[in-house]
Amino acid sequence: MKYALIALTAATLMAAPSAYASQDLAQKKNCMACHALDKKLVGPAYKDVAAKYAKDKDAVKKLAEKIVKGGSGVWGPVPMPANTQVTPAEAETLAKWVLTVK
Repeated sequence: MKYALIALTAATLMAAPSAYASQDLAQKKNCMACHALDKKLVGPAYKDVAAKYAKDKDAVKKLAEKIVKGGSGVWGPVPMPANTQVTPAEAETLAKWVLTVK
């Protein structure tokens, strides 16, 4: 029983990246310098981004592109600079994670 529980836990962790892993990636890629989970800093709170894009079927693609290329005008006058240290795959992981923040 003990080994079955360990195997199930390991399989679950490997099957889907955890929110903590993506938050850790956001910290490593300096996203958290301008964004927080639940309050506006320089940029919007991740929970607000998730709420805004909740019904947008193209949200992952749009957000991943914005992470890599930057953008402006959606959240006010302060532009979001391009993050050239984030790969397209990392941007997609981050976008998927941001959309889960509540």
